[in-house]
Amino acid sequence: MKTLDEILLTVERPSRYIGGECGEPTIKPEKFNYCICFPDVYEVAMSNLGIRIVQEVINRVDGAMADRCFAPWPDFGSALKENGIPLYSLGLKMPLKNFDMLGFSLQYELSYTTILYMLDLAGIPLLASERGEEYPIIQGGGPCAVNPEPIADFFDLFVIGDGEDSMRELAELKLKCSSKQEFLKKATKIRGVYVPSLTKPVYDNSGKIVDFSGEKVEKAFCLDLDNAVFPHTQTVGNVEAVHDRAVIEVMRGCYRGCRFCQAGFIYRPVRPRSVGNLTQTACDLIRSTGFDNLSMNSLSTSDYPHLKELLSSLKQSLPKYTTVSLPSLRIDSFEEYYAEEARKNSLTFAPEAGTQRLRNVINKDISEEDIITGAKKAFNLGYSLIKLYFMMGLPTETDEDLEGILNVVKLIQGVYAENPKRLRGLRINVSVSTFVPKPFTPFAWAKFISREEFEYKFNLLKKKLAVKGVTYSWNDYEVSELEAVLARGDRKLSKAILLAYESGAVYDSWGEFFKPSVWDVAFEKASVEKQAYKAEIDTASILPWDFINVGVSKKFLLKEYERAKAETVTGGCQTGCKNCGLQGRCTLV
Repeated sequence: MKTLDEILLTVERPSRYIGGECGEPTIKPEKFNYCICFPDVYEVAMSNLGIRIVQEVINRVDGAMADRCFAPWPDFGSALKENGIPLYSLGLKMPLKNFDMLGFSLQYELSYTTILYMLDLAGIPLLASERGEEYPIIQGGGPCAVNPEPIADFFDLFVIGDGEDSMRELAELKLKCSSKQEFLKKATKIRGVYVPSLTKPVYDNSGKIVDFSGEKVEKAFCLDLDNAVFPHTQTVGNVEAVHDRAVIEVMRGCYRGCRFCQAGFIYRPVRPRSVGNLTQTACDLIRSTGFDNLSMNSLSTSDYPHLKELLSSLKQSLPKYTTVSLPSLRIDSFEEYYAEEARKNSLTFAPEAGTQRLRNVINKDISEEDIITGAKKAFNLGYSLIKLYFMMGLPTETDEDLEGILNVVKLIQGVYAENPKRLRGLRINVSVSTFVPKPFTPFAWAKFISREEFEYKFNLLKKKLAVKGVTYSWNDYEVSELEAVLARGDRKLSKAILLAYESGAVYDSWGEFFKPSVWDVAFEKASVEKQAYKAEIDTASILPWDFINVGVSKKFLLKEYERAKAETVTGGCQTGCKNCGLQGRCTLV
């Protein structure tokens, strides 16, 4: 501890590593000791709601305890390694290798090498095949777990889907098992649990997957969110978090069915929480934390069926100083009362595509009239900063579609110019990301654009958006390219990920640390051809994640892919059941 104290005096933001935060759960070692690990820096980790839910679930199991650990910034990580101090948990300051199970939150593909970094700092072998009974069970969960194959060699098990019930069942099972192998074998009987050592892909001579050995995995569902575990207290960070506010989850899932959006499919069906439940949770969180801002989170908060009633209830129940924040809104469902209680600094809308044709392709069924109406309502409330999100590289995209982004900007500028209430110049921030095809979406089979296509599209937009009052931002091609490869990868990528980490890849989602050349060498050494994972996929192929059932059928996704090519809008769940495969669990049917 003396050496650790000396190290903390030399690193950036030592308060990231000391724990003891306001509202931190009181814990002590139990028969089953679990540590939730987030492979990113403290400020990002403290903003994640999912890890709070998992920690609450485990801590409610008799005989179980859940602590936390986040990825050290490189200065602290290097100091730990140089001084032989193993990575430890924030609450008990217990070395990670002394826990019974470590659970990694898989939020983003570019965090994979940071997971290896944390295991390495903990003194835990990186490959599951090299870890005996003396080491913790390594578990993964979160959105990236729907295709766990690229990192399957590093994990003992994954939880696919909602964790409220499956994590509790895992904790209860572990308390009964005397060995790791006994536990892993029995864990496969829990819905949503996947054990890579017991289910493996079968390849033919050409390297294509032709089958899977072992059982298929059914996604875990939590259908009754009102009665599910949800923390009514929240740990307040020692360092200001990226989203430093109280958070309630308004609903899970999305009605819309945008064909590019993985979350919209893997979090189906839509499950709203009740107004009473949300109001009580919000009041408890504000009271216990002292925050003066509440965020209402979901994939599409403006689609919450009782939003007006909820805002009214929160206004009556919360302290007067509390402000309420909503995440990005759909411009076609924006209403004045949604933003009357929100901070009037900026509003975010996501048209995603610049033309009606391309919006039809991606099933983003909003019209030009919707954009005009939404903009008018925002400006009537006094907003003068609008953030717009678009994508480039979408299937069937043309130059006309890209030029349409400028037309949307001009449309909004025209609405503002006609508004008599305008007080200052309108600012529009246009953010354009590169489309990445993701598993369990209708675009899972689509190609990822080449470097040459990216350069052409980027330069076209840069020229078109050189307009007064407009700021244009984009993401680096190499970052999106790596995300695309890892998102649709198979188990052969584990070797490349390991080689990349061993050559210095870590914190890949942070621009100052990302090293594309390191990854290129790693792919070459692992005999992995990146183009194979970027190209359009034959719809008859067996996909690396085909042994997983998230509820939405492959037949439905393929049908949606064909409808996209035909520029046909399917609409969302609110306009009638689309028979996606979840009819037995969906509350709308």
